[in-house]
Amino acid sequence: MAMLKGRGVAAVNYPTGMNLGGDPSQALIHATTTGSFVITLSSVDLGQGLKTVMAQIGAETLGVPVDTVWVDTADTDTGPHCMGTFASRGTHRIGNAIIMAAKEARSVMLDVAAEELEVDPADLVTDGKGKIHVKGSPEKAVDVLNVALAAHFKYGKTISGRGIFMKPKSDVVPETGEMNPDSAQAHACTVAEVEVDDETGEIFVLKLTNAYEIGRAMNPAMAHQQIVGGAWMGMSHALYETTEPYYPDRAHGPLDFSEYLMPGPGDIAVMESAIIERPASNGPYGAKGIGEMTANSPIAAIANAIFDACGVRVESMPITPEKVLRGLDALKSK
Repeated sequence: MAMLKGRGVAAVNYPTGMNLGGDPSQALIHATTTGSFVITLSSVDLGQGLKTVMAQIGAETLGVPVDTVWVDTADTDTGPHCMGTFASRGTHRIGNAIIMAAKEARSVMLDVAAEELEVDPADLVTDGKGKIHVKGSPEKAVDVLNVALAAHFKYGKTISGRGIFMKPKSDVVPETGEMNPDSAQAHACTVAEVEVDDETGEIFVLKLTNAYEIGRAMNPAMAHQQIVGGAWMGMSHALYETTEPYYPDRAHGPLDFSEYLMPGPGDIAVMESAIIERPASNGPYGAKGIGEMTANSPIAAIANAIFDACGVRVESMPITPEKVLRGLDALKSK
């Protein structure tokens, strides 16, 4: 028996959003009487942190503290339309819509603040801490809370905004096949280090080293968490999971997650990740998409590392010990 070590590399580029005849997302923003802001969406947070990042984008554009911004994604019946949470489009599409809505709401907020301070709205700035003041004169200021109260009860104004981001449809050029199917391209590379047991066919992923170019990282800590979670998912796709392992006979298939094979805590590899920022000109504050691509490059990197370790090229997932052993037997018979 021998433990064979190998290293594999894989790189991918991944599109942000799709064409889909426009692919729109909408956002609504309004201020409450307490000076907080509600962003209403029909977009869905799948656990990737969409609510947090959307609150950050809204707060940055409004010029208010992020803890005063609430994101409501409760209901597609009452929220403005969104094409969906897919194609790694959430931050890009929805973020752009929120920026548009927040700019409109900010304009009304500054108009009311200007009335209260008896100045021109163009002379006002926000400090990001809950105050609006005259440029160069921070002592001449008014709280956002008081502006919201004045808007509601003194001036009869709604501090609100609407936003929709839609990428224009790109038709295919019949002669060349040319089109513009997405909004940005993110990039990733993974280096996988594995050990393969040539007696049992077992594969052990020792380390995954990742580099991701995702435009602007809106929340670096969450982006790193996304990379870790995606790498686990990629490892699971590569070595454990299959959508229908017993097709066409489902009699002995897994019935629940206690029987469905996935890597556990003891199987997770050591991981190092780096984020490279190259802001996209059309992204919210330069952001591209990161979501789905985090599971992509680890799969091919692991497969390449297995080939480097033992010379077996497995071309179907999952790469099971049985497939590795059959491949080793085939190599011996040559």
